[in-house]
Amino acid sequence: MLYQEVLDASKGKMGPFCKSCSVCNGVACKNQMPGPGAKGSGQGAILNFQEWQKIQVCLDTITQNKQVHTTIELFGRAFAYPIFAGPVGAVKMHYGDLYNDVEYNDLLVRACANHKIAAFTGDGVDPTVMQAAYEAIKNANGLAVPTIKPWNLQMIQEKLDLVEGANPFAIAMDIDAAGLPFLKNIKPPAGSKSVEELKEIISLTNRPFILKGIMTVKGAMKALEAGAAGIVVSNHGGRVLDGCQATAKVLREIVLAVDGRMKIFVDGGIRSGGDVFKALALGADAVLIARPFVNAIYGDGIKGVDSYLAKITDELIDTMSMCGAYEISEITPEMIR
Repeated sequence: MLYQEVLDASKGKMGPFCKSCSVCNGVACKNQMPGPGAKGSGQGAILNFQEWQKIQVCLDTITQNKQVHTTIELFGRAFAYPIFAGPVGAVKMHYGDLYNDVEYNDLLVRACANHKIAAFTGDGVDPTVMQAAYEAIKNANGLAVPTIKPWNLQMIQEKLDLVEGANPFAIAMDIDAAGLPFLKNIKPPAGSKSVEELKEIISLTNRPFILKGIMTVKGAMKALEAGAAGIVVSNHGGRVLDGCQATAKVLREIVLAVDGRMKIFVDGGIRSGGDVFKALALGADAVLIARPFVNAIYGDGIKGVDSYLAKITDELIDTMSMCGAYEISEITPEMIR
């Protein structure tokens, strides 16, 4: 099926919140939580999408005509595209009863591994979610990134001990999940972490550690000080703080401040191969995309992911060739306005 057909097939399976829009821009689901919408006014997800649309790419076809290559290397692993699936948790509550987190993570990891890219898996209060992520990552020969919520240190240690056995090429924490309601007022306390606390957490593993939820230069410098090998410039899809800036607005300044000292991913409203190109031109090493993968899996399982990736990777290759970039390393800030 074409991706639009996958979207159409998902419409009756997604529950009451997600409308399986042709363009996932946060408008139809505005201010619907639980659900895919953003917090408060609902503008967070909308602004994320809109800011990418304000950036234009620069056409240049006076170049040598040759094949486009999209492969990248991160943390010692080769990937077919600079596109990763973002972590999604509580899929039943947010997206409908067709899948639970265990089933969703299993399908997502397998589908992405088939295309030689990686999925970031979700986490939740149900311990079987991380157990299922462990199984899926192990079966994919470590080609995925388990993403742990900012629990208390004991629970983080337990989850790290579990996922280490799956041999993931990296481990992540979505530190911005501190703003999610289920993490507030629990005992032992969970949520925001100091630099010193993060140093201790990162010291518990020898694998590259990625901190997701960085939106300022100051935050990036704290992540670097804590020992993070990478960050995800992310506002959690607008779900944790109303009025937050869009990721496209802050990405470049964070890239310049980091100056190559750690890997930089970005998410939030990236919906096309052209958007991926823009993010790379701003200096990101790779992008994360979450919600369209949900629609793809609800629409047609692994085949739905095949359709979505065919669409977005074709768009990326086309944009690269029409802008004169034939390797990912050849994409530069001069190729966008």
